Amino acid sequence: MKRLIAAALVAITAFAGLASCSSKDSADICMVTDSGDITDQSFNQTTYEACKEFAKDNKLNFKYFKPTANTTAARVASIDLAAKEKKVKAIVLPGFLFAEAIVERAEKYPHIKFIALDVSEFDVMSAAEAKQKKGYILPKNVFCAVYDEQIPGYMAGYAAVKEGFEHLGFLGGMAVPAVIRYGYGYVQGANQAAVEMKKTDKVTIEYVYGGQFYGDAQIKGVMDSWYTGRGVEVVFACGGGIFTSACEAAKDVGGKVIGVDTDQSALINSTYVDGMCVTSAMKGLAATVKSNLAAIVDGTWDDVYGGQINSLGLVSSTNLDLNYVQLPTDTWSMKNFSVDEYKALVAKLCTGELKVSADTDKAPAVAVKFNTYANIK
Repeated sequence: MKRLIAAALVAITAFAGLASCSSKDSADICMVTDSGDITDQSFNQTTYEACKEFAKDNKLNFKYFKPTANTTAARVASIDLAAKEKKVKAIVLPGFLFAEAIVERAEKYPHIKFIALDVSEFDVMSAAEAKQKKGYILPKNVFCAVYDEQIPGYMAGYAAVKEGFEHLGFLGGMAVPAVIRYGYGYVQGANQAAVEMKKTDKVTIEYVYGGQFYGDAQIKGVMDSWYTGRGVEVVFACGGGIFTSACEAAKDVGGKVIGVDTDQSALINSTYVDGMCVTSAMKGLAATVKSNLAAIVDGTWDDVYGGQINSLGLVSSTNLDLNYVQLPTDTWSMKNFSVDEYKALVAKLCTGELKVSADTDKAPAVAVKFNTYANIK
């Protein structure tokens, strides 16, 4: 992790060996979108903006490619197009959907660095198994970033209770490790805040998985029952498009929602009700992109990132922008939980004064009332 911090702090002045020979018709940096586009206010847009900003700051050429379909074959075809750019040295791939494409194509282009966001070892090895590649080893020209989801989940639960919410909900997509870590972190954070405020007897958490990564009428119905029947005030909706069901239910009764992965405040507030999004439990996609490209700048990428799958989390207790997991202080709608309190929370998490379990095998033991339910689907 110390080497990651060093890479992130490198002074960026030029893209060594690229800026002097790049031309208008050849990109230095490329990106391929997953199933969405660059206006999704999520993984694609965040990654696109980070790549574009880095390229602009360093007088580089940047292009993005959108696959023609939501298939591995289409993603592979877009990677092939990006690889044809004469000066390309980096291709950025946002999302776990790229695991199969990485297994299929990365070794074909050893001169290109592949930066994959939110692609886990499980994703890669499952893809390799599907391709019948036994004993697959991640190529040296690939870096896969995963994240300590339990930490931003913890932050969101802690902040929600400190803000004054006493009846919380967690709606996960499918019970995969990343979603479970978000959820169990959320529960731990809410419990810690309740302990500090001496109100464990007043805080309740409802917890369920939808069984899919998109919303529908059945899941909305469950959320309706939470907001209206159980008195849930805020739901952490975690898992692709499943947040739409929580938002649809919340808008009818003035309920609140916590976003996930990226800062979803603009998307949720503009689509549903202004102020509905309390905050978002974020992964530092932009920080990951820029620190990787910075390492290519100074020639340390092979040593720092090459052939690795790293879990990224907190790296600084003072410069919050360097952290790979965080809450968006500029856009949250909280009134009672302050930025100073958030900074103090980050410091305690960095020093280990507060510890967050990443265990996905069993639910955390907590003092607050914690109700779990069978998957909706």
